[in-house]
Amino acid sequence: MDAYVQRINVMNILDEIGPAFAAKAAENDQNDVFVQENFDALKAHKMFSAMVPVELGGGGVSHSEMCDAVRRIGTYCSSTALAFSMHQHLIAAAVWNYKRGNPGKQLLEKVAAGELVLISTGATDWLGSNGEVTKTEGGYQVSAHKYFASGCPAGDLLITSAPYDDPEDGRIVMHFPVSMTADRVTIEENWQAMGMRGTGSHVVVLKDVFVPDAAIALKRPAEQFHPVWNTVLTVALPLIVSAYAGIAEAAAENARATAKGKTGDPARPYVLGEMENSLTTAQITHASMVSLADDLNFDASEALTNEIVKRKTIAIKAATETTMKALEASGGPGYMRGHVIERLVRDSFASIFHPMQEKRQLLFTGRMAMGLPPVEGPSLAGPGQ
Repeated sequence: MDAYVQRINVMNILDEIGPAFAAKAAENDQNDVFVQENFDALKAHKMFSAMVPVELGGGGVSHSEMCDAVRRIGTYCSSTALAFSMHQHLIAAAVWNYKRGNPGKQLLEKVAAGELVLISTGATDWLGSNGEVTKTEGGYQVSAHKYFASGCPAGDLLITSAPYDDPEDGRIVMHFPVSMTADRVTIEENWQAMGMRGTGSHVVVLKDVFVPDAAIALKRPAEQFHPVWNTVLTVALPLIVSAYAGIAEAAAENARATAKGKTGDPARPYVLGEMENSLTTAQITHASMVSLADDLNFDASEALTNEIVKRKTIAIKAATETTMKALEASGGPGYMRGHVIERLVRDSFASIFHPMQEKRQLLFTGRMAMGLPPVEGPSLAGPGQ
């Protein structure tokens, strides 16, 4: 009962502040403006600490409830939903670890105490990461350009990684947090994209930033599929795909409203039928992803990761097809800049770049079907920058 009440409270908050997100979405898109006001509203309602356990000062919202919240935000503003999901997947991973006695408690307590915004660089870093690391007294000096750091204009803490040639262990990747206000941390504002223009996914530049030894949370072999990804992908992808499920729902609703009472085009019902089938596929597959994550009660494994990444590919293909069918059903007006359908189509296509991208997922899944390790060497490393 408590979880149900909390979920209703969260959704009520979004219904209260969400219409303002929608009202600004077109302007933010047209001017490449980060959704700062929306982040401020979410922060005022403690949505950034909502998934932190109650005993650590947070709202105690479950993973599945947060997926539903991100989906709802996606119906109002694509960019807000996606940037918000990037923070939430880092929280989810920390909660999963905390529930198992692994490190995570300290980060969660800091988020709850200060309503901190976490910024992820994991997608483009992926297996090999990027940057240059030099050992120094008490820690390391790190220089790197971290691309597609969604939400970074509002960020407090960068959760990132960098490769290092360790004298004993060889080429490794080290994971660590860096304060966005630390010396020699800057933002290169270059996010001018086809879609998701309000996410503020600029480049975060680290120039000889000091990272103490104690801040290194994980060291793993570079260019190899480490077990940590079984946790990260399982918690992250349902949240990220939630944004695209919301986009698909918004596109479909707009197409339905536009089509009502218009009987002049005999093909329109057929196109809308295709749209509805695609939307249902996206919704069912997304719901299955959320179910597999089991409110963070899952046991991480390559087999579970395989099920998650398969569904990610299916869900985003269905979501993008939904927006395209909504565009087709809307006719010429939907193709014009400034039309909500035109924007939602562009936003939906950002989905193809989240790990695992389709071809890498197919290789991962196909290798597992052959009884092979899911990744062989650097072959599945993400696209370089």
